[in-house]
Amino acid sequence: MLNDALRIDQLQRDGDNKGLSDILRSTPTATLPAKIIAGAFGYLDGARDQASALEIRFRDGNSTWFAYHWLGTWRFNPSEGLLLKFSGDLTYLVLVRGSNLDRPLDSGGISLTQGLQERRVLWVRELTEMEISQVGETGPTIDGIEVAELESPEAVKEWIDKNAPAFRGSSTR
Repeated sequence: MLNDALRIDQLQRDGDNKGLSDILRSTPTATLPAKIIAGAFGYLDGARDQASALEIRFRDGNSTWFAYHWLGTWRFNPSEGLLLKFSGDLTYLVLVRGSNLDRPLDSGGISLTQGLQERRVLWVRELTEMEISQVGETGPTIDGIEVAELESPEAVKEWIDKNAPAFRGSSTR
């Protein structure tokens, strides 16, 4: 672990004055370097860093997290968006609609599609209309995100047919 030496040093200095749980709670935890950008998504900056989960941030302030190890197939269609399929206790489809989703956030940065492939994207979020107009055609925008919780392959097919017909016949079923 990154903080083992710090924790051992603190244990040696403090002796029996604190319980182990107090020491562990008071020790700062290491964080991975992240690109924090007020945009459509945030990602880990290190080329070898990987996130364990993807946070979906909705305009209303709510969030949902999906473990990356649940991420199966996903498809990108420039005119329709991204369709991500997470399989766990149920099947979850996440439809990300927007524009320029395959463009980097900033010069030298990564695109949403590249970041998902490398499991470096920490979060994606719906932008407000004002934020979308500020980004314009220069970078990625996310207009809306839909999440469906489905119990059967038939329900997945019906949902795609109704909500994302451009993805019909794709391997997300």
